[in-house]
Amino acid sequence: MLLPLAFLLGSIPFGYLLVRWHTGGDIRRSGSGNIGATNVLRTAGKKLGILTLLLDAFKGWLALWLALHWGQNPAVLVAGCLFLVIVGHMFSPWLRGHGGKGVATALGAFMALAPGALAGAVVVFLIVLAAWRYVSLASICACSALPLLLLIPMHAGHIAPVIVAVTAAAMALVVYRHKGNLSRLSQGTESRLGQGAGKIA
Repeated sequence: MLLPLAFLLGSIPFGYLLVRWHTGGDIRRSGSGNIGATNVLRTAGKKLGILTLLLDAFKGWLALWLALHWGQNPAVLVAGCLFLVIVGHMFSPWLRGHGGKGVATALGAFMALAPGALAGAVVVFLIVLAAWRYVSLASICACSALPLLLLIPMHAGHIAPVIVAVTAAAMALVVYRHKGNLSRLSQGTESRLGQGAGKIA
């Protein structure tokens, strides 16, 4: 029951819905075409961008909170809910398999699962963002660091190996979803924080 629920929670396309309700536009046809908070922020404004971030994070948090509190906390169930809530966001059936990159949803999930490791990933994100001002690069570095952060002594005794393995798989998928950003970074055409991507008509 919790596994399909995690996928369904993840599949709610908050960025798409918020932009559609407030502007009548389609976020997939603006900016990078992504439904996540960064593209919503750049194309529809700060208010909708922040709200998208919070709601995408909330669905990740809720899926893991339910797995941890209602599922009697078996590691395989927790790992499954973690993976499915992120995959649901990336491949939403409501958008014919399209979706976001999973960063905010993963943020919320690890807020419930491993807040200490998440704090370390946030530090990585902020350092990279401050140094280079690329949200995509900061997200990629933070997601890449997260599985490693789960292995440090303060977490190693509390996080089951299957959760670490699934985290690594999920974060690899998040990085893969940034392939367009990686291409633009290599070409020097990626937008930095503060650069607009064109407003929704």
